[in-house]
Amino acid sequence: MSFQSLGLSSHICKTINNLGLLKPFEIQTQTIPLILKGKDVMGIAKTGSGKTLCFVAPLLQNIQHQSYEKSRNIKVLVLVPTRELAVQIENSYEDLQPALRRPVQSMAVYGGTSINPQMKKMYGTEIVIATPGRLLDLIDQNALSIKEIEYLVIDEADKMFQLGFEDEMNRILKMVPEKKQTILFSATLNEKVEHIKTTLNINPEVIEVKEEVTDLESIEQLAYRVNAEKKGPFLRYLIKHEHISPVLIFVSSTRTAENLIEKLRKNGINALAVHGNKSQGARRVNLEDFKSGEADVLVATDLIGRGIHIDHLPYVINYELPRSPQDYVHRIGRTGRAHEKGKAISLITTEDEHHFKIIQKKMGRQVSVLDTDNI
Repeated sequence: MSFQSLGLSSHICKTINNLGLLKPFEIQTQTIPLILKGKDVMGIAKTGSGKTLCFVAPLLQNIQHQSYEKSRNIKVLVLVPTRELAVQIENSYEDLQPALRRPVQSMAVYGGTSINPQMKKMYGTEIVIATPGRLLDLIDQNALSIKEIEYLVIDEADKMFQLGFEDEMNRILKMVPEKKQTILFSATLNEKVEHIKTTLNINPEVIEVKEEVTDLESIEQLAYRVNAEKKGPFLRYLIKHEHISPVLIFVSSTRTAENLIEKLRKNGINALAVHGNKSQGARRVNLEDFKSGEADVLVATDLIGRGIHIDHLPYVINYELPRSPQDYVHRIGRTGRAHEKGKAISLITTEDEHHFKIIQKKMGRQVSVLDTDNI
């Protein structure tokens, strides 16, 4: 199976291949042809299964052939729960720009930063990737209109309500036109996702891709109790003195990832990072350098880490715990693959202990927690 067999143009397929993606993932194989045909689609698959390309590639292919006139009426609205995911998706749109017949302007907008530059850049934008709160701020300022959108994408639809966006989502969904193509992606199918379907009055094609089951038997799990201020030095101790490398280290944010690799490098440890603020090309190069042994350490956030597949990885470290037990299992499942043994280490602060007990209970396994006072 090739990307071209899914109906994508040869130019887009070549650009995808140049990014290091040679064969489509299962969710891409099943959803891209439907999206190209204009069908409403609901894809159920875990984060990191390749969902972003499912809508980025076919929508760009369609939009490049449409007429373009500068206005504040956007054509595509992509709703996401987090800034990191917004940036990641914008990078994916930028990565495919060289394959297009004409430039298609896309823009990620999110809170936590000044709204004025976003307002100034908005005019003429065709694709907006937005967190709900910032989107409503921009609409209230008349910086854009979603009343004439042709495509509505909601990514991580289940997390929209988990993270408290229910009121914002309900307001946004009432603004969009009835006639449009709707594409939903979610890790789970629950009543909140069903609420979106009902509100939009759609009956989408449902594509569900089951996540591979992690074999916990092949993974040795261990945790260390460590003070927050000593976490960085202890991590360096593990890498240097316990020879924990090559190792994939998970953190909760891009800021932590960048701070961590800076400190590791200052201490003579060759570390690279993959996260949503890096372009897909940069992420691919860093991942390949890690796989080839050019770097001893790869630091990743969950949004990117779910898409990482490394055949021979002996160690995973949770520098910071994930929010959910499912994410914890997915993280440690990056090691102990293909019948090989792996080791997963978690660094636990006092504040983490209750959450770590919940993770162990949900996982159905006890993990030994060692003190680090004498190390």
